Amino acid sequence: MTVAVVLFTADLRLRDHPPLHAALRSADEVVPLFVLDPGVHAAGFDAPNRRAFLADCLSDVDDGLRRRGGRLVVRSGPVDREVRAVAAACGATEVHLAAGVTAYAHRREERLRRELGTAGVALRVHEAVITAVAPGAVTPAGSDHFAVFTPYSRRWSEQTLRTPLAAPRAVRVPDGVHGEPLPGRADGSGTSPGLPPGGETAGRDRLARWTRSGGLDAYEERHDDLAGDATSRLSPYLHFGALSAVEAVHRARARGGPGAETFVRQLCWRDFHHQVLAARPEASWRDYRTRDDRWRGEDDAAGDIAAWRDGRTGYPIVDAAMRQLRHEGWMHNRARLLTASFLTKTLYVDWRIGARHFLDLLVDGDIVNNQLNWQWAAGTGTDTRPHRVLNPTVQAKRFDPDGAYVRRWVPELADVDAGRIHEPWRLPEDRRTALAYPSPIVDLADALTRFRHARGRD
Repeated sequence: MTVAVVLFTADLRLRDHPPLHAALRSADEVVPLFVLDPGVHAAGFDAPNRRAFLADCLSDVDDGLRRRGGRLVVRSGPVDREVRAVAAACGATEVHLAAGVTAYAHRREERLRRELGTAGVALRVHEAVITAVAPGAVTPAGSDHFAVFTPYSRRWSEQTLRTPLAAPRAVRVPDGVHGEPLPGRADGSGTSPGLPPGGETAGRDRLARWTRSGGLDAYEERHDDLAGDATSRLSPYLHFGALSAVEAVHRARARGGPGAETFVRQLCWRDFHHQVLAARPEASWRDYRTRDDRWRGEDDAAGDIAAWRDGRTGYPIVDAAMRQLRHEGWMHNRARLLTASFLTKTLYVDWRIGARHFLDLLVDGDIVNNQLNWQWAAGTGTDTRPHRVLNPTVQAKRFDPDGAYVRRWVPELADVDAGRIHEPWRLPEDRRTALAYPSPIVDLADALTRFRHARGRD
């Protein structure tokens, strides 16, 4: 009787799971394993919202396996040590996992290869499943990655994606392999009250309902509508691998139309960032392109940073977005761009401070896309417009013209009409005082002058 271990990582699903599929082909019995590695917490990449969502994902994987005769084994400890212990306990000769795309994942694979090699257990690493097109699959001449999106997207679109795999019909797990109780969502504290449910079942249901309701068809024209909430909200499920990016692309292309094309383009942007950070892992915390900025930090901008974090800047669209982030652990992509631009270019605060705050709260907090999107907003990243400054009031009038988004998240302004809701400082003084809403913490004209001077554009 042959046995294999499948190490689940950022692929918490049963459909379209190449390592699981390969293990079931090669062995009579399979141990589906997930390791809660304390190294993730020690590195600062853990957060209450993601722990809660992860608990949902693990529970859903376990439920799916039990319906097929198996179960998920969960262990805690250094991943290389725990995988070796499980392999020894069940007599496994192979361990299967998907290739990682981050520096942490690469270090994990190296440790596993060393640890398992000393035990005579083969490590089978399969193509990365967190992206639609694996990092490094397409490269420009003379470089290990694309630094500009447009040529990357052309090459990306030419790739033939593999056919998504069906979920297995049965999974036979050997006896005598012990694990720990599954972590529960209630085990974490400090989670956002509006956090969505995690797991493959919830993710597939979200995708089906969004598509069925016309969300995909209308995506091209509505995806920037803040109040309409017309985006897919699939990012947490893609981040944890509860949904397959390959399957998402296939399903969108099968639907066709401008909305599907725009949605697929967003998935391409996601892969673009993955291939950048795979080649330049230091860009997670260092400028991809240096601008010689002398950013303000916690010491000299503490008040401004606190106001930004708390949604008390006096600019309603910024405050609405920051309050949504705290309540839901999620934020509309347009709102992420606005709030990041405001912190880095209007307040001239180091992008790393904003990126850290987002990672502390986002349920889809992804070291790849979070950091590189922050760098894009700050003008230090790839394919960027370094001197472009977004005016929050102009953006608010464009993407929340009736003020519905602001009214939802900034109830102090619920009774302000659309003509003034994005500029409450223009209201009569007695009305402003009655609102109990802060005055702007910065003058936009002064902020623009400061930024242009800092970037040598005055």
